[in-house]
Amino acid sequence: MKLAINGGERSAAKLGGMIPPWPVADEEAKRSVLEVLEGNDWCRIYEYSRVRKFEIAFADYHDASHAIAVANGTVALELALLASGVKAGDEVLVPALTFIASASAIACVGAVPIFVDSDPETLSISPKDAEAKITDKTRAIIGVHYAGYPIDFDAIKPLAKRNGLILIEDCAHAHGTEWKGRKVGAIGDMGGFSFQASKSLAAGEGGVVLTDDDKMAERAELIHNIGRVVGKPGYLHYVLSSNYRMTEMQGALLLSLMRHLPWQTEYKHEVGAYLAERLRRIGGVEPLKSDERITKRGYYFFVIKYDASEFGGIDRDTFLRALGAEGVPCGKAYGVPLYRNEAFLPENLALVGTLAGQKLPDYSKVRLPVVEKFCAEQQVTIPHTVLLAGRKGADMIADAIAKIKENADELRTKAGP
Repeated sequence: MKLAINGGERSAAKLGGMIPPWPVADEEAKRSVLEVLEGNDWCRIYEYSRVRKFEIAFADYHDASHAIAVANGTVALELALLASGVKAGDEVLVPALTFIASASAIACVGAVPIFVDSDPETLSISPKDAEAKITDKTRAIIGVHYAGYPIDFDAIKPLAKRNGLILIEDCAHAHGTEWKGRKVGAIGDMGGFSFQASKSLAAGEGGVVLTDDDKMAERAELIHNIGRVVGKPGYLHYVLSSNYRMTEMQGALLLSLMRHLPWQTEYKHEVGAYLAERLRRIGGVEPLKSDERITKRGYYFFVIKYDASEFGGIDRDTFLRALGAEGVPCGKAYGVPLYRNEAFLPENLALVGTLAGQKLPDYSKVRLPVVEKFCAEQQVTIPHTVLLAGRKGADMIADAIAKIKENADELRTKAGP
């Protein structure tokens, strides 16, 4: 069967029509936002705030004692760092396989990002490499639940405890993810979520910080509201801070759309497991490691480790073009390890005021072999929304990949020697 990239029929031609548009708001969500627009209270400072109702609902869903809603996922991480006591000059360990906010948030509070390699089977932060990077300046670890796959809490939490480090979870990809039956977000000391338009729970922008620590929650509440106590009258400011607040429109939208998050998470978990099993039978397109401690997998990406040797030597980028031509939405996520971004060049770091006077690592000399190989040769990602196409959609993906593998000679001829 001729490959679509060479003019053949698209094996997944119907898949696009099975994937729901994203983000999407139903009539109830529209009504909830309209109520805010037609009222006078657009700011979360009122006792009956919709943002506050959302905080309560989200904390309850994610097994947390406290939630503080903020403007976006990036400042959620900044707030978590500040509330947990991270200060200028502190070092914070962070994986290099993630969105830049995981590291930029560290720099924006004046701390220093120290990049850590990933585990080759799970792509989560490597406990072994993290331990090797700890110094007397290390204050915290940001553990990223990349693509919704949780970090190894059984290794990272004891590591943090032994070394007196704060553990902050970056949950931007992990709405609904569970570890041993408990949802992520407050398993560590604090956790930050994003509600940007592409996320599993979306409001265009928005974020939230979760914690079980009463003192951290109290400090986060204060910092996020320009140093004011929420609900306390008057212009009394107890700390110098910025404004991290979420708007009432976002709060109303999120509170309404949360009705769909549990069933969508469950559905994607089931379809993801089905797709993973189908891919394992094909070979050369390995899903992330199965782990019985992960009792629910929230998704941002479905991640595949591509092995060119099983596809006749066809490189990953050629495979991606062929898969896309068959009708499967796919990509390679953020493309490069974070430290390869120009933002980490010395002349650009010098523009970051919070880092003024800091002695920074020479990021051009950072070499993390697992992440570098994965980004350059192996990573294939499929958006979480594709899983909402169900098992039929998963079958189309697997069939398209099997077709490419069976006809790899076509690609090798096209690509040349």
